[in-house]
Amino acid sequence: MRNVDVLIIGAGLSGIGAACHLTRKCPGKSYTILERRENIGGTWDLFRYPGVRSDSDMFTLGYSFRPWTKEKILADGDSIRDYIKDTAEEYKVKEHIQFGLKVVSSNWSSKDARWTVKVENEATGEVEHYSCEFLIGCTGYYNYDQGFTPDFKNVDQYKGQVVHPQHWPKDLNYKDKKVVIIGSGATAVTLVPEMAKSAAHVTMLQRSPTYIASVPEVDPISVQLRKYLPDMAVYRMARARNIGLQRTIYRLSQDRPKLMKRVLLSAAKRQLGDDVDMANFTPKYNPWDQRLCAVPNGDLFKTIKRGDASVVTEQIDRFTTKGIKLANGEELEADIVVTATGLNIQMMGGATATIDDKPVKTSDTMVYRGVMLRDIPNMAMIFGYTNASWTLKADIACEYICRLINHMEKIGAHQVTPRDHEDCASDTPMMDMQAGYITRSANEMPKQGSKAPWQVLNDYVRDLPLLRYGRVNDNSLEFDRFEAPKRQRRLKSLLSF
Repeated sequence: MRNVDVLIIGAGLSGIGAACHLTRKCPGKSYTILERRENIGGTWDLFRYPGVRSDSDMFTLGYSFRPWTKEKILADGDSIRDYIKDTAEEYKVKEHIQFGLKVVSSNWSSKDARWTVKVENEATGEVEHYSCEFLIGCTGYYNYDQGFTPDFKNVDQYKGQVVHPQHWPKDLNYKDKKVVIIGSGATAVTLVPEMAKSAAHVTMLQRSPTYIASVPEVDPISVQLRKYLPDMAVYRMARARNIGLQRTIYRLSQDRPKLMKRVLLSAAKRQLGDDVDMANFTPKYNPWDQRLCAVPNGDLFKTIKRGDASVVTEQIDRFTTKGIKLANGEELEADIVVTATGLNIQMMGGATATIDDKPVKTSDTMVYRGVMLRDIPNMAMIFGYTNASWTLKADIACEYICRLINHMEKIGAHQVTPRDHEDCASDTPMMDMQAGYITRSANEMPKQGSKAPWQVLNDYVRDLPLLRYGRVNDNSLEFDRFEAPKRQRRLKSLLSF
């Protein structure tokens, strides 16, 4: 049994951030990160498809305590992975990471006031155990082993190659090939312009359109300010500006959806030109009912306008030997079909959880401040925003956890458990959006409550004062002082003597 104060599951953007916050705010606490993969980076180490990049600006996707200093606003996957690795190196995090360990299960012991976590070394099959006072899940919310692919009819008859972006083959050659990309989300709009550079033609086949907005590839204001100001000052200014812009766009989308729809569609039409059918870019839902896709310098629009790629909006009837037969009878021939069809939701990386050996089902729980779960002691799960950059929420959630751990030490508490004393339970999933991967898995996610602090605000401006500065010991948190058995107390007394 390896014992630490804090155990972090996952060495991606959130896990490395949590470790850095612990180093900065709780320097006396020992911690270990358990990472299933062999590298730092999480999502940004897993996804290696052509052109992979962030769909959030790096001034808000970056950590609050370490500036993003490169010019690109929507950074490529390699640059983001390097940023995470450099941050881990700066805060000496790597020495705390155990790679190649898959978390199988975790059990909370009320008697010992500790979590015991069972892990498996996937290379050797060996089983190990870790023990901690506080457990932080930084695994994201989707299945790393398998992306979502619909059950396409006759796909086994297709003579070409079918690829899911989550597991991109290193040796895939698409030069001068006809490619069909199924999907219309962030992955699809990233793949189209990148693959079109060398493919014979790329077709984006979508069931329904998505709102797509062009953003500058480089922030000219920040580029100029770096000549005169320190990197952190420039970073904070750009971060504040982009947070304000994001919130304004989101609020306008909620309050005046018709206006935002006209703005987004007119901007797309100006870049696509008059020869493109705007029906392929006009969603049936309002802006931000699903996540808005961002493309740097309108690269997708330019690719389509040049004729290197096209968009088809239609249902799939079945696969054929040569490609895909559509519901309208048309057949799209393809040498390669890319199924950019989304993710499968999975909580805590698929690990099971028990309290005193009794199973815990996350879908039966309710989120507290979007960080902890009702009736589950000494555990937090880091989830970012769905309507803004992931790290904005992850950062302040980690700050809150550090404040909570320090408060527990101050008052001598060994256990903290969120309790719903006002019956705030509801059937609303913690991520209340219409995106397919969320609606498919709504029954697997924790719920949110009918009022604070059990609601998920999805609003950085409101979350910031609550998580960074608000009271830690509110009426919904139950703090318990753990009394060690007499034998342990006597042994401790003898050792100290």
